[in-house]
Amino acid sequence: MKRVLFVCGKNRLRSPTAEQLFSTWPGIEAASAGVCADADEPLTGEMVAEADLIFVMEKAHRTKLNRRFRAQLKSTRVICLDIPDDYVFMDPELIRLLEARVPRFLPAP
Repeated sequence: MKRVLFVCGKNRLRSPTAEQLFSTWPGIEAASAGVCADADEPLTGEMVAEADLIFVMEKAHRTKLNRRFRAQLKSTRVICLDIPDDYVFMDPELIRLLEARVPRFLPAP
């Protein structure tokens, strides 16, 4: 089972949408967290260390991830999806973007 972590700022809109969308994808265990101190589910070093693959929504999230959790990242692949904070939870356009950008990095269903 591949552990996939979706990361945004506050873990309220984009990353929880991605987690829900890919939670039933065969062969993966999806989770989400936020890099901000007031995130609903704050990102921890343990989450980073356990992830096989991390998707960040913006380059700023990758920068914060690298700065705070460099030791836990080791050889974990971090992919920036370039999805701005313009969407609400489960927004159809956000779902379309996630479905277009994420699956090529996941195990085939």
